[in-house]
Amino acid sequence: MKQCQVQPWKLREAARAVRGGGVIAYPTEAVYGLGCDPLNGAAVQQLLTLKDRPESKGLILIAADFDQLRPFVGQLATAMINTVMASWPGPNTWILPAALHLPRWLSGAHASLAVRVTDHPIAAALCRACNSPLVSTSANPSGSRPARTAFAVRRYFPTGVDLIVTAPVGDLLQPTRIRSAFDGREIRP
Repeated sequence: MKQCQVQPWKLREAARAVRGGGVIAYPTEAVYGLGCDPLNGAAVQQLLTLKDRPESKGLILIAADFDQLRPFVGQLATAMINTVMASWPGPNTWILPAALHLPRWLSGAHASLAVRVTDHPIAAALCRACNSPLVSTSANPSGSRPARTAFAVRRYFPTGVDLIVTAPVGDLLQPTRIRSAFDGREIRP
């Protein structure tokens, strides 16, 4: 993982944008992500509209630690949690049971939720600054290649993104893999 830093004031500015209902773009392990407050329905709808992504697909949440994700996930079997926790922090997105009260805009048409405890230092710092997980979906219109630079984000979205956190993405060449914690099956290699 590349060592990268963002000025503390920029993280505070990004957290204010998220708390204010904005959509931000930020580097992750492989690509730039679009994110917002996962509990702000209007912000999530703005993000989905930007991407032209149907709500039924569901979204990924990233966090700095599992405690940030705990309110969003349902009951976990011991074997399931041990497997997941052994892979975090890291570039491993897991499908876990969704909490019963979870807003539909996060889980989509599923009874599960995709989550990751990120090891990208800027993405994790953003989650700490927001004191919350963030929605994390690749910064690109559906069907287009994910953005790997702040410049590419701005080209894709000349309007609609409230703030871009400029820093390098991680060393992965593809978005993080997604696995089901229910059966270990790979959803996205």
